Amino acid sequence: MASALLGGIAVAAMIGCLIIRFSALHARFSSDAPSIGPQKFHFHPTPRIGGIPVVIGSIVAVLLLRDDSVTAYEFAGVSLLCSAFAFAGGMAEDFTKRVGVRFRLLLTFVSATLGFFFLDARIDGLAVPGLDWALHFTLVAFVFTVFAVGGFAQAMNIVDGFNGLAGVVSLIFLGAIAYVAGQVGDQELMWGSLVLGASILGFLLFNYPRGLIFLGDGGAYLIGFLIAEFAVLLVHRNTEVSPWFALALLSYPIVETLFSIYRKRVLRNQSAGEPDGLHLHMLIHKRCVRRYRAGSTPSDVWANALTAPFLWILALLGAVPAVLFWDQTAVLEAVVVVFTTIYVWLYWRIIRFRAPKSLAVLRGLMRKSEIAVEAQK
Repeated sequence: MASALLGGIAVAAMIGCLIIRFSALHARFSSDAPSIGPQKFHFHPTPRIGGIPVVIGSIVAVLLLRDDSVTAYEFAGVSLLCSAFAFAGGMAEDFTKRVGVRFRLLLTFVSATLGFFFLDARIDGLAVPGLDWALHFTLVAFVFTVFAVGGFAQAMNIVDGFNGLAGVVSLIFLGAIAYVAGQVGDQELMWGSLVLGASILGFLLFNYPRGLIFLGDGGAYLIGFLIAEFAVLLVHRNTEVSPWFALALLSYPIVETLFSIYRKRVLRNQSAGEPDGLHLHMLIHKRCVRRYRAGSTPSDVWANALTAPFLWILALLGAVPAVLFWDQTAVLEAVVVVFTTIYVWLYWRIIRFRAPKSLAVLRGLMRKSEIAVEAQK
């Protein structure tokens, strides 16, 4: 099975390399313009179709699984087929830049519907009195699952703001799911998570730190959908796994999205789908990393790349305890509460120009690393 993972990494890297190498041929349709809009932090036209290397790498890795495990091959294959609508909606936006959030969400709901019926990926309990009773009804479980999966796919798209951010956060989530799946003997889920992780790793070779290719909406929706499906399936198929494992593990994108909706709808009275420059990763970039103005120097690359590690650490605050206490609901409930509290506290400290000292220390360490790397060139 190692050959499947290596194949996924190699193929994703190769496709990514080809997209970058021949970007002049498709730049008119596939490139992201530099520094246009509140959520742009790059300085050169860059291909935003990184979802293509990820999906092709995953397909190749799945095909290579066939000789080692037929069940894992079939499960991973069906999962990819279910993700087709979510991926297509994101890719349509990447190429046309005219596909609205609502339509992309609708297509992701279609994928979640396929997952509900063909993978039996459903949320039928959260250890919450009253809600668990309602989720026993198939229709309620269906609606809840579809919205939860679609919402998380959009959440991964929201946190995809800087080089290596969504990619490494996804690897953290998939690694955690694969570990717990291995603990409970769910080999299909374990290998499905590893296969997707391998293709993401191949993509990251060109995405971090230099940002030669972006994940794009297609990649973000694909990865977000599959992570959500795997997390739902892990809980549904293995009763020993706490239903709060997924909530604790995926706390960062979930809390980021819910807080963003609250910030826009309640505090600013604007549409939740309207882009702005006030997501946590953007504030960290502007007010903690404190890099230089736009230009073509190496500092521009580092300004983007040095932002992601702050958010990797934040994601680990939910992922590590989720892995350690995957079967203890009370502990995981506390983890979600603590994580949410830390997120809100950190957000308000930064937006008021009072970044915690710990972030300043981390920034200093990364600055020293940057100087060392530049000195070696």
